[in-house]
Amino acid sequence: MKPVEGAEAEELRDAEGELIEVSSADVAKPPIRSRELNRSLAFRTYLVIPAIFLTVTLLGGLRFGSVDNAFIFLPPALICLVFAALTLILFFRSGLVRVQGWYSDELPALQKTANTAVLLTFFTATVQIFNSLLPETGLAFWVVGFCFFWSLWNNLFADLDTKRLMRSVISLFALAFVVKFLLLANLTTAGDESWLRQVFENPGKTAFTWLLDLPRYGAATGYVQFFAVAFYLLGLWLTPRSTVRTGEY
Repeated sequence: MKPVEGAEAEELRDAEGELIEVSSADVAKPPIRSRELNRSLAFRTYLVIPAIFLTVTLLGGLRFGSVDNAFIFLPPALICLVFAALTLILFFRSGLVRVQGWYSDELPALQKTANTAVLLTFFTATVQIFNSLLPETGLAFWVVGFCFFWSLWNNLFADLDTKRLMRSVISLFALAFVVKFLLLANLTTAGDESWLRQVFENPGKTAFTWLLDLPRYGAATGYVQFFAVAFYLLGLWLTPRSTVRTGEY
């Protein structure tokens, strides 16, 4: 082995005799870029996403009167809670939201509590989306409700990945929106006309209104529910699969 001489030997002796003190905080401290990323993820997860889902929760039950455009808030039917529970199970099964990533043992208790609050807003927003898209009463309520149940039940036993489930949810909500606010809404008669006049002027529309028992709302209802569905899909897209990384910040 070749001996070390000259300047290299001097540097080696200096290095061997010098003690470098490194604190444990400096070792455990994550890089600056990683901490900034964690702050961004925490801001999105615990402020932006709950705000979006709470907005959907508010808008999903909002209707406008057909005569005076008065605000009408409709509570969700019990079946909407069942549909929302099935939908969240599908999100968990497909990996869109990983339960272990939201309730990992690595996370502190405070963050687990915050995660529970976020998922609660997620559930309430899902309930109100079904409240928005389901016809309120009549035969249409049962027909559309059966279609929702059939689609969700079949997906429970299908091999789903995240992309496939997202396409299925978007197409299902889009079809339900078109049926309720574009097709069925045009079958209802105006609320400020007398029943006898409606029968003589448009007997077909009056018959559909009576048969389907469709409520009459103002035109602004469709616009509000369109934004409710759009905000819900945006919140769904922003929702992270796991929050373990935000626990490092």
